[in-house]
Amino acid sequence: MSNQVTVIGAGLAGSEAAWQMARRGVNVTLCEMKPQKRTPAHVTDDFAELCCSNSLRSDQLENAVGLLKEEMRRLGSLILQCADETRVEAGGALAVDRHGFARLVTERVRSHPNIAVVGGEVTELPAEGEVLVASGPLTSDALADAIAKKIGGGDDAGNTLHFFDAAAPLVTFESVDMERAWFASRYDKGTADYVNCPMTEEEYLAFWEALTTAEEAPVHGFEDKNVFEGCMPVEVMARRGRDTLCYGPLKPRGLKDPGTGREPYAVVQLRRDNKDGSVYNLVGFQTHLRFPEQKRVFSMIPALHDAEFVRYGVMHRNTYLDSPRLLDRYYRLIADKRIAFAGQMTGVEGYVESAASGFLAGVELARRLEGKAPLDFPRETAIGALGLYVSNRSVTDFQPMNVNFGIIPPLGYRVKGKRNKNAELSKRSLEIIDAMHDEVMSDILFLERKSMQKELY
Repeated sequence: MSNQVTVIGAGLAGSEAAWQMARRGVNVTLCEMKPQKRTPAHVTDDFAELCCSNSLRSDQLENAVGLLKEEMRRLGSLILQCADETRVEAGGALAVDRHGFARLVTERVRSHPNIAVVGGEVTELPAEGEVLVASGPLTSDALADAIAKKIGGGDDAGNTLHFFDAAAPLVTFESVDMERAWFASRYDKGTADYVNCPMTEEEYLAFWEALTTAEEAPVHGFEDKNVFEGCMPVEVMARRGRDTLCYGPLKPRGLKDPGTGREPYAVVQLRRDNKDGSVYNLVGFQTHLRFPEQKRVFSMIPALHDAEFVRYGVMHRNTYLDSPRLLDRYYRLIADKRIAFAGQMTGVEGYVESAASGFLAGVELARRLEGKAPLDFPRETAIGALGLYVSNRSVTDFQPMNVNFGIIPPLGYRVKGKRNKNAELSKRSLEIIDAMHDEVMSDILFLERKSMQKELY
């Protein structure tokens, strides 16, 4: 093909979309504003940078995000290939060496002959040609204004919405007091990959009091009600009640302190952030406290009394579209089919979900350029359910959402136990994905066979 597509943004969604189109013979111009300009959340020049966590969440098929990852694996996702190659142990979750993962995605995207990477900020939507906007929830002001004008929102981006989310701090492993902590996974599920930092009731109450009264960093327009529930600052959660954290990220259930033989009152878990195991993140400790306050309050956790913080938590505003009014199930702009969107800007929440939207948008754009009919992933699949949720015009109060089994149709027959039911839902979905595999991959297989024949002769 000689078709040309412009992809704006080389995050997880943009990298995945560019890769899927390039593998199908589409010439892609991938525009990325780094290193000339960065968002407040990015620190490297690599593509697909993971800002908030190194975890791509559960890898179990009894969990909807585990199903989504398996669907993408079977269909040749670049993001899942790179994640699996750079994974670090994290029990039943898929966690990666963040920097190794981003470097690998960058190398593969840059080395593809059908992808030309162009640096610098994009301030206007291209007036001609196919365009896929994957600029992320921290889209620059100039491009956000251009998008708002395109969708009829005016200069103030009136047809976009926004919420706030936050990133957790990182500490060095050597600074953790392992005489007051131990390695384990909750309920002994998987290998013992988490550092568990226990607290007595007295220690927890002192920590909770300090956390709920600590000084926060000013964030323009921030209110507790505007946070995204799946990435809530720990101090916001703490303000909901004295023991709220003990039923959330500090839940001690399934963790027995080897020093006492009992479950502690509360447990802070640390998860490896890189392959070397030299840096760990505080699980569930997204925050927007001032940096000195983070040091003071989080050092009250006994095992972290001398913790070395290599990154403090930060908060930023995320912008997303009113997608049910604007986009179709292929993430295309209803009013102008040559423009599509992908990633968190569409209202899919989470790294994996963002990559999945890029996958679907990229595959469909390539098919359309070749004159093929759309490939409709049904609602029974996680990939299809996400696209149909984002484009569901009956939704009146649209909010960003992680993939979940609630947006997938029920089985139609009774299965005892939630885990068993979810496993059956995943089995049904993967049977559909396997049946669609050859059609999804047909262009890639054709080009690979053609290339092999060319080499032979």
